Amino acid sequence: MLSYRHAFHAGNHADVLKHFVLVQLLEYFNQKDKPYWYIDTHAGAGCYSLDEAFARKNAEFEDGVGRLLGRKDVPKPLKSYLKLVRELNDTGKLKLYPGSPCCAAPLLRADDRMRLFELHPADNRLLRQTFDEAHGKAIVLEQDGFTGINAFLPPPSRRALVLIDPPYEVKSDYRTVVSALKECLRRFPTGTYVVWYPRLQTMLSRELPDKLKRLPITSWLNVSLDVGKPSEDGYGMHGSGLFVINPPWTLPDTLKTVMPWLVQVLGLDDGAAFGLEYEIP
Repeated sequence: MLSYRHAFHAGNHADVLKHFVLVQLLEYFNQKDKPYWYIDTHAGAGCYSLDEAFARKNAEFEDGVGRLLGRKDVPKPLKSYLKLVRELNDTGKLKLYPGSPCCAAPLLRADDRMRLFELHPADNRLLRQTFDEAHGKAIVLEQDGFTGINAFLPPPSRRALVLIDPPYEVKSDYRTVVSALKECLRRFPTGTYVVWYPRLQTMLSRELPDKLKRLPITSWLNVSLDVGKPSEDGYGMHGSGLFVINPPWTLPDTLKTVMPWLVQVLGLDDGAAFGLEYEIP
């Protein structure tokens, strides 16, 4: 359960979708003066060196964020996310990639707070090094985020954005996502929750969005990005998705603008496509 290292996949097509939407959500939260908490249940190492062996092994960033940088036709909503990537790479060469915590940190204001969970000892150590000067604004915890999150809900400000982003290396993660969200919603039904999931040919992956729709919620959005056809042998991730509970009412129109462009730029074959469905009262 502790073998997964996100560094192998840093900056790939799934990160592009996840971090672009994350930035959109945080910018929406920032429109109100009232502080909020950003809680990440599977925070990873925080930031990733794309020159190191983990990232170079498959160089997934080259067919992900690497395809976006330098383009002149980037849709406006994507520019804030790409600005964060560029600010980490001031030489102009793509050497570092910001994970979810490092996408969130520059957008948080003085009274906002981060709570970051990471169970992998090596990644937790790197995450602590990244945020060792946060002075209480960001707290890094070496524990299971699925259960640890309960201690922080509801937050004092009654505003929170929660990212639930497990690796799904073990099949039980699919079941645990649903059960953890049930408890989160019981404690704090008005929070905004973002669940990342892989697009695989397994039933567990395909059924997850429908199971999430059956939670006690009235406002949700499900967006997915496939970069190609599923492989003939049935293995591998051909795309990813995000299920957002209590999304901003502005998010669907933003995605309708950006997702066709991402399909065009990140697509590997004629199986590239996006999906978007939502219910927002």
